[in-house]
Amino acid sequence: MSTPPASGTPSRLSLYLNLIRWDRPAGSYLLLWPTLAALWMAAGGFPGWHLLVVFVAGTFLMRSAGCAVNDVADRDFDRHVKRTAQRPVTSGAISVKAALVFGAVLALIAFALVLTTNAVTIAWSFAALAVAIFYPFTKRFFSMPQAVLGIAFSFGIPMAFAAVRGEVPPLAWQLLVGNLFWVLAYDTEYAMVDRDDDLKIGIKTSAITLGRFDVAGVMLFYAAYLAIWCVLGAQLGFGWIYFGGIAVAAVQVLWHFTLIRDRSRDGCFKAFRLNHWVGFAVFAGVVVDSVLR
Repeated sequence: MSTPPASGTPSRLSLYLNLIRWDRPAGSYLLLWPTLAALWMAAGGFPGWHLLVVFVAGTFLMRSAGCAVNDVADRDFDRHVKRTAQRPVTSGAISVKAALVFGAVLALIAFALVLTTNAVTIAWSFAALAVAIFYPFTKRFFSMPQAVLGIAFSFGIPMAFAAVRGEVPPLAWQLLVGNLFWVLAYDTEYAMVDRDDDLKIGIKTSAITLGRFDVAGVMLFYAAYLAIWCVLGAQLGFGWIYFGGIAVAAVQVLWHFTLIRDRSRDGCFKAFRLNHWVGFAVFAGVVVDSVLR
């Protein structure tokens, strides 16, 4: 009979839940809202329960798998950062092998869901997985690794179009580019939180690369995201409700400026943590506008 964990010692289950950030679902929402917005755009309305379940479950599974891979790749860096030093892999509570096996199992479950769609979606899922695995290592040599994360976090968009239409039209890639700018904005805010630690340990981030232009860069990234999705929404014939969603997102962006302008860690982290509401506003505009057309 196994011995229960001592008081104050986390259980194996809680360690694995911590590994995949179960208690911090905001990261999953950052992937989910643009993916679902693309799904509605591709279908011209409700995409059906099958695809909705596939993409919602797949998003949470792949984000969880990505956290496991990221923690393995960053374990030697994370121990030097106070905010991440106690992550399960970094602290040794979960072994590298166990974390990779767990991440692989989650990815395989997500792939099983993709297998219920079509050949085009299945093919693009391999590219999405490759980018997700590659991203954590770009911090070692690429001055803007957030751009690679932007591709990884936006890949649900072309996959959504592939699942609905059996092809990936230019519109999907244009939406991806727009969403990439949003990822650059919020992940630069995230990087601003750890800039001092990152400078000491020698990894590269957009916050370090932009230097004193970091706040201006974040606001320009936000502006590019909203402008591109605005133009594409107009081309698709969306009405005032969609643009109302864009406006609500823009108001939030202005609020985020007030949080990050003094570069305080708490302000930058709060802006990052609440960014999923920006994406939700745009997604809600897509859904409501589609219903009322």
